Amino acid sequence: MNKKELQKAFEEGIINEFQYKDKLFEIETAPKVKQPKRKLPVCISIEEFKLILKKTKNKRYKLAFFLGWMSGLRISEAVRLEPPTEEDYKYKRLSIKNAKGGKDRSVPMPKGWKRDFEIHMPLNKNFKNEASAVRCVQIAFKRASKRAGVSDYKPGIHFHSLRHGFATHALDRGMGIHDVRTLMGHANISTTNIYLEANPKKAITNYQDLF
Repeated sequence: MNKKELQKAFEEGIINEFQYKDKLFEIETAPKVKQPKRKLPVCISIEEFKLILKKTKNKRYKLAFFLGWMSGLRISEAVRLEPPTEEDYKYKRLSIKNAKGGKDRSVPMPKGWKRDFEIHMPLNKNFKNEASAVRCVQIAFKRASKRAGVSDYKPGIHFHSLRHGFATHALDRGMGIHDVRTLMGHANISTTNIYLEANPKKAITNYQDLF
């Protein structure tokens, strides 16, 4: 119960004055709960993405990185993605099955997609299980980032930074935040909003125009 609810209960006669004062003292002296610090996502720019791809020899890993940045896939989604159907090709989409929260969604088929990519899909085949595939892709990304020199000035990057880059780039190019939310598969718009905070280019441009 907060102060507003407590005041309402007192005014409606649900509690007496003694109970009101006692509960009010309890609320005002209760220790404040510290809110966890929310860190801004570490994003990969399109230039950094191209550098990382250039330093990746393994075609499976390269395809995983490609899906992460160009379509905004999570690493688990990338490694278990099945080859597109003819309907997917017709609508230029990739169909993600059983994504986070057990939901299905569609994302754009990346520009430059080739049917030859299908021979590597799903990317977790020939691995012991999905977890081992995910682990290997993470390690490969870290190594490629190091070879490209990106991790030297962005030590906190990981595969998910590709997905962050996708969202930031989409917003930067003018895509509506609700469209980005749909493509990312976010349950809450507040999760998508963090990308505006990570790259407030539009807000800064608006400031320049107004001031």
